[in-house]
Amino acid sequence: MSLESILTHPPRAPRPVLWRSLLVRRIAGRLSGGALVLWAAVTLAFLGIHLAPGDTVSLLIGEQARTPAIEAAIRSEWGLNEPLGWQYLHYLWRAVHGDFGRSYVLNTEVSQLLTTQLWPTLKLTAAALLVSVLFAVVMAVATANRRWGRRVAGGLELLLASTPSFWLGIVLLFIFSFTLRWFPVAGDRHLSSLVLPALSPGLAQGAVLAQVLRRELESALAAPFTLTLRAWGVGETTIRLRHALRHAALPVVTLTGWLVGGLLSGAVITEQVFGRPGLGKLTVDAVLAKDLPVVLAVAILSALIYVVMSTLVDILALWLDPRLREESR
Repeated sequence: MSLESILTHPPRAPRPVLWRSLLVRRIAGRLSGGALVLWAAVTLAFLGIHLAPGDTVSLLIGEQARTPAIEAAIRSEWGLNEPLGWQYLHYLWRAVHGDFGRSYVLNTEVSQLLTTQLWPTLKLTAAALLVSVLFAVVMAVATANRRWGRRVAGGLELLLASTPSFWLGIVLLFIFSFTLRWFPVAGDRHLSSLVLPALSPGLAQGAVLAQVLRRELESALAAPFTLTLRAWGVGETTIRLRHALRHAALPVVTLTGWLVGGLLSGAVITEQVFGRPGLGKLTVDAVLAKDLPVVLAVAILSALIYVVMSTLVDILALWLDPRLREESR
């Protein structure tokens, strides 16, 4: 190519990667990884059934009376008379379609049990997550780089983080339900019955988030861009809420997956303390009754929720930090 042609037709700058294309690739990568996690969860559930000591039929029946009719139904449903490889493929196919078998203890389809008990647990987890995030943001923004406020908030956060959620729930019940009678003791009939169960695990998890967020927020407030904003006359509240908080939010966002996992596992205790329906109560009852199909289905469903939340967290982190977009190009 001659010099004249180069000057006349300069080379085009490389076209930037479109945000939509980048987002689709990132989601596809997360979904493929999530599919592997779910496959591993289903496979471990299958192996747990067949490697456990004792007869497989006895494990699946649980404490239900064993009759020839029930035994024949289980062998037909799980394909126990077929080769092990075919049993695995059959179980995998059923799990993909949401068919986790039948609970012979409760005489109900497992998928129906999960459908009826999933919403109360998701509602409790979402409310507790909202409490955690709001508590962390308020405490961190209000006390960052403020000496006495930081000390008082740090002591309160340490107290909440070291207090077991079930003990905090009992204290909340004693004060606000038995003494003041502001909230119901048990049940899930009204929105007011969700307040105390959400505060019990939400405050403990929010205390941990607040410590992380405050440290990152103080680093952001000491960065050069905040000095520039102050020189431009931007108010301190605007700097904290609009600019510094977004820079400090990324580590907290990455902790959300761990937070949701902790809230889901804590729902087992919370639902027992507050007498609420949900997957936690269903799991406890299934373990006590040795209802193995229900236990395995809850384990697989928990893995699915974790995969979904980790995917959403990854997408949110990509939106918050432009540097991650540059690294993905």
